Amino acid sequence: MLVLAWRNIWRQRSRSLGAIMAVGFVVWLGLVYFGLVGAARDGSYVNLTENAGQLQVHTRDYRDARNIRDAVVRDAAALRPRIAATLPDVEVAAALDVPVLLAGADRSRGVLLMGVDQPQALRERFAAAYLAEGRLPAGDDLDGIALGGGLARTLQVQVGDTVYAYAPGTEGTGASAYTVVGVLKFPDPARDASTALLSLPAAQDLAAPGAVSRFELHIGQVRRAPDDAVLMQLRDRLQSALGGAVIVETWREAFPSLSRIEQVMRPVGLVFIGLFFVLAGLLVVNTIYLSVIERTREFGVVIALGARRGRVMRMVVAESLALCGTGAVLGLLLGVLSLARLSQGFTYPGLEKLTAQVGFPSVLYARIEPAEIVTVLGFALATGVLAALMPARSAGRLEPIDAMRFVA
Repeated sequence: MLVLAWRNIWRQRSRSLGAIMAVGFVVWLGLVYFGLVGAARDGSYVNLTENAGQLQVHTRDYRDARNIRDAVVRDAAALRPRIAATLPDVEVAAALDVPVLLAGADRSRGVLLMGVDQPQALRERFAAAYLAEGRLPAGDDLDGIALGGGLARTLQVQVGDTVYAYAPGTEGTGASAYTVVGVLKFPDPARDASTALLSLPAAQDLAAPGAVSRFELHIGQVRRAPDDAVLMQLRDRLQSALGGAVIVETWREAFPSLSRIEQVMRPVGLVFIGLFFVLAGLLVVNTIYLSVIERTREFGVVIALGARRGRVMRMVVAESLALCGTGAVLGLLLGVLSLARLSQGFTYPGLEKLTAQVGFPSVLYARIEPAEIVTVLGFALATGVLAALMPARSAGRLEPIDAMRFVA
């Protein structure tokens, strides 16, 4: 039956080629789209976890805290070795967020000042990515501060100038003067206009001695969304080791809104590809229906000779599947070749700044999962079956006498 169907679809070569090319294009488009979605998900995953870590450790009720005293982890110096002992291959950074009024000579602005203590490797990567001028405050520096470029312009200060931080209601000194030692440059204008970095000891001295807002755990083997299963195991192990006074969260739990954006990419892709398959299916319906009309007398003869109506209907479905299957194979070959090239790395020319602002690295690497390939091919198969239903029903209901009298 498939051999006969294959011969029949080439009776009108140009029409069949059009349908095959339409299906092939949609299959290729679907594969490339999912590959680009995989690249975007991995890119946003890497960018976010590079800055915030794959796991974070907070005080238990930090989300409901109304002031800095209730939002910090106490006795951080004792907790950090326990984290390192439980997950020895993990890089551990600590941060303390302090709401302050930061003032230059003539201007001031409210910002969330961040005291950080990073391992050397993380510190070097951060400096290479964002340091535009000067240096970062050293780990034991109590006087230096680095500002985002937008914030420095707002305060009208530069490297070497003095700024003043006021943090009333905190447990530290509550106020201090710092020397600007570095200027940072972030792709995100909002972050560039609000970032102020101190060493962790300087921030603790200002607001919360011995405390941190969170520990950030950077796990080298967790670099992509499919690695989340490993991440959940590490989270549970660390939570068990640290007890109930603190809470261990994955980056998805710490930043649920960003996680939802990353997770919605695939469903949106399914809707997007489904619409294109509907359009391709209409072309296949047209091709098969015209083929049935042109062969009405032929179908009448076949039925008159004793062929069951179900067999005639299966013949029409086979023709539709042959059309869609051929297109799917061609689209699969082109899609695999395209993804092989894109998996080596690609950029969006002229859009580097825009992609950086939305959390993507400048170079992306296409990635597609086997389930996504199966999904696209399943769409093609479903298109072939659904597109054949109406023409097959028409062919199966033909009466031999009426069919042989038919004139197209």
